[in-house]
Amino acid sequence: MGMQRSISVYTDTSVFGGVFDDEFKDPSKTFIEAIKAGRFILVTSELVRQEIAAGPKVVGQLFEELLSIADIATDALHVALATISGAYMIVSWNFRHIVNYQKIPKYNTVNKLHGYSDIAIYSPLEVIEHEDEDL
Repeated sequence: MGMQRSISVYTDTSVFGGVFDDEFKDPSKTFIEAIKAGRFILVTSELVRQEIAAGPKVVGQLFEELLSIADIATDALHVALATISGAYMIVSWNFRHIVNYQKIPKYNTVNKLHGYSDIAIYSPLEVIEHEDEDL
């Protein structure tokens, strides 16, 4: 048996709040425990963080506690927003998550899967370097 890779799961605000809601408490707690045990990789976003910041303190505390093991999806969100807005390219200094030779093909695979065209991703340096040259 090979090592089982954990599944990345984007988790929205309602799941964190569910832990403190009578109706959703048990399954929410079980799911959060599975994240803590490493069975799922928590993926969340800046949007979720903002929504939680506006809510009850207990929910915020739970979210903060889980942030250390979470992947924040803001970077993928940038790519998605640029793609659906029809941008030809993304310009970024974020070499770890966006301007990254390993990740760019993955972003474009997702784009193709959903019927979007490839998006070019460059650093500002690459975009301005040849400004003065004739095309």
